[in-house]
Amino acid sequence: MEVTHPLRIWVVSDGRAGIENQALGLAEAIQRLTAAEITTKRIRWRPAFDRLPSALKLPAMLDPASDVPFPAEHEAWPDLWIATGRATLPLSLAVRRRSGGKTFVVQTQDPRLSPARFDMVVAPAHDGLSGDTVFEIVGSPHRITPQRIADAAPAFAAEIDPLPHPRVAVLIGGKSKAFDLTEAHAADLADRIAGAITAANGSLMLTFSRRTPEAAKAAMTARLSALSGLIWDSEGPNPFFAFLNAADHILVTEDSANMAAEAASTGKPVHILPMGALKPAGKFARLHADLEAHGATRPFDGTLEDWNYPPLAETDRAAKAVLEAMRTR
Repeated sequence: MEVTHPLRIWVVSDGRAGIENQALGLAEAIQRLTAAEITTKRIRWRPAFDRLPSALKLPAMLDPASDVPFPAEHEAWPDLWIATGRATLPLSLAVRRRSGGKTFVVQTQDPRLSPARFDMVVAPAHDGLSGDTVFEIVGSPHRITPQRIADAAPAFAAEIDPLPHPRVAVLIGGKSKAFDLTEAHAADLADRIAGAITAANGSLMLTFSRRTPEAAKAAMTARLSALSGLIWDSEGPNPFFAFLNAADHILVTEDSANMAAEAASTGKPVHILPMGALKPAGKFARLHADLEAHGATRPFDGTLEDWNYPPLAETDRAAKAVLEAMRTR
């Protein structure tokens, strides 16, 4: 598949930031390797059709507010379609069929369909997916690069620059199918975090996820607000990238594969905070084993130990694999 013009990449998702950033991060990594133009498409299905199997969904069932998922009759097909999430599956299959091979279709995450139905599936290794079109990476694709987090720093310099070292970024997840964060457990975590930062004469940079239960958030805020530092309350610009840039240590709850992989891409010590398990750890245990084997993470033991490792660069590795697969198709 030879492309002589700047690569036309369409990034497709349901618009949720955590989902979209996987496809967009992979597209941006490809753009760093070759000339490319990225177009973002956000789609969702009408509620009446959302739970239908992929094989039964038709473009006419999309919500009218969705972006148009296919090129108009006079427009060229994209060279590369990168999609993420269950909502995009029917469209990815349709693009591969309708474009007649003009569009190389990449799906991130486990599509829960045969990987052979896509040109490539960039899947987390901990999902255990296999097949000729599967390219496994540790964690998921993301948008974190040294340049991106450095570029985010000036907007928060007035708040972050005065903070004493070591600066500790604390990334808190929340309830999911596999994990829970009860008020009591959140309070215990907060006490352990406060103890480590106080012992090191450091400072706190804390951010919660949308999944953090309100009771857990309140318990942690009450116990940590006396420390030197910042607790983002979800109001105003998100300091997540700036926190990663400024951090000397990163603490991440074990429930988020995305946050753990993003933190490991910085090359900074990543301490994994335990959560309350709702079922056997399974794929999360495999992910954390991979991150530990890389040297990126260690279980949080109440101290802020330093160590070094090569920053995890799995998104860049996947980008190279996509371009190679496009060249050899």
